[in-house]
Amino acid sequence: MTRGPLPFAALSVVVQLAACSGNPDKSGDTAGTGFQFLAPDAMPPLRGGGGPATSFSTDALWQGCAPLHGGDKDYKHHNLVVTWRGHLLMPWSPEFGSGGMTLFDMADPCAPTHVGEGWSQTMRESHAIGLMHLPEGTELDGVDIAGDYAAVTGVLGVEIWDLSDETSLEPLSYVELEDVFYPDSYARVVLSVFWQYPWLYVGAADNGVLVLDASDPSSPFEVMRFDPDIRVAGVFVLGDLLLATSAEGRESVLYDVGVPDDPQPIPGGRFENADHTGVAKEAYHGNLVGDMALFARKEGGGGFMMYDVSDPTAPTFVTDWQSDGNGGYVFYDEGYIFVGESSVGRVYDARATSAVELVGEVHLAGDLDTLTPYGNVVVASVDDEAEDDIATMIFPWAEAPDSTGPEVLRVRPVDGATGISPRVRIGVGFNEFIEPSSVFAGSIRLWDSAGRPVDGWGSGQETIASLSPKEDLIPGETYTVEVMAGGVRDLNDNALAETVTTTFSVAGTP
Repeated sequence: MTRGPLPFAALSVVVQLAACSGNPDKSGDTAGTGFQFLAPDAMPPLRGGGGPATSFSTDALWQGCAPLHGGDKDYKHHNLVVTWRGHLLMPWSPEFGSGGMTLFDMADPCAPTHVGEGWSQTMRESHAIGLMHLPEGTELDGVDIAGDYAAVTGVLGVEIWDLSDETSLEPLSYVELEDVFYPDSYARVVLSVFWQYPWLYVGAADNGVLVLDASDPSSPFEVMRFDPDIRVAGVFVLGDLLLATSAEGRESVLYDVGVPDDPQPIPGGRFENADHTGVAKEAYHGNLVGDMALFARKEGGGGFMMYDVSDPTAPTFVTDWQSDGNGGYVFYDEGYIFVGESSVGRVYDARATSAVELVGEVHLAGDLDTLTPYGNVVVASVDDEAEDDIATMIFPWAEAPDSTGPEVLRVRPVDGATGISPRVRIGVGFNEFIEPSSVFAGSIRLWDSAGRPVDGWGSGQETIASLSPKEDLIPGETYTVEVMAGGVRDLNDNALAETVTTTFSVAGTP
């Protein structure tokens, strides 16, 4: 490592694109800095048709209607999919390394259109993808770094891809990390990433959690690492809260990451993944959705377990479901839980946590570990033993296209919090996957008590939006967060309906 973490102020946007709107009670620029918030809907234009716009008959539900194939070099090892600027982004890479990513237009999900792809020798099986749009004019040390980027796992570390040209995806940078070994499936590998720009958190199995400075997507570097004393599978960061889940383990750990490169374990934040009997069960992987920690149950059958982490010092059991499967990965969409269970993919209705119901299931040849919600279809993926060109299949699961915008489940720092770090980032947890490019300083706004707007970088991953202030906040100051109506959107381009407002106070004396 040749340099320390870059101050946010080192990054700049040369041209401000739009004026402040939607906040008549604040001037938007009382300090005369020239910064004003973009309009809530001033996200970069979508390049694709968005989420599925097709309605299905009852008879068509749970029936496979279209496979997704990555390209000529596709090894037929697939995992999750995500949305990026109106397209579906599908990684395809085996755990032994080399693979790529492909973009599809999914407006008609049963007739997906191939848009573009790319390949890398050093990419590895991807269980998480961090996404970031740096607007035109963004510079770092005088160098233009504007573009669209994705962070994924690599054979011996992490990779960042350039998605700026949707017809030709390109691996941009690859950084090998100390003590990561190959070949290895679980012990000393990188299993997941979470990009809360500019910080990239890496779940690295027995190596713990690594923190990288990825301010410059072409040159990320490790800053520090810490050991939660579990085999880390998933890392999820919501503002100042980090959840580390274990790979085939029975424990999870919560950290305070208000100081991003000095995480602190939260007293009481280590907890067992126990089912309704109170007995800890192995979970293959997990997730964080608002205040809900979700786990794909592996031991004693499949299904899921849900914990409430709204008080991170005392996580509490909420509900579970035990099936005859063998859990893989778990996702959430508007009250429904999606679990790949190795031989089958299942969807559970958990809108009423006291009365969970099995909604339906899908079948696909191979090791079906991943079932990703994508509007009114699910994307089922197998990571081994797939039939020819059918490692991923589209299945309708709901009749009508999604027409409701995302809802805010939690903002962190929590409303009314005091003693917050000046280096904190804002996290907003939603009830469904969001379009990451809709997160920016405009759709989410941060104001000081004098009504001055605070500039920041936006990034998104699955259900979580992050806003990172470009400069440290003022000690002793009270700030207001506004998650703006008409701003953050889901993959069907439905926007948040109502503005959500919270406040917090920074530690120290003004």
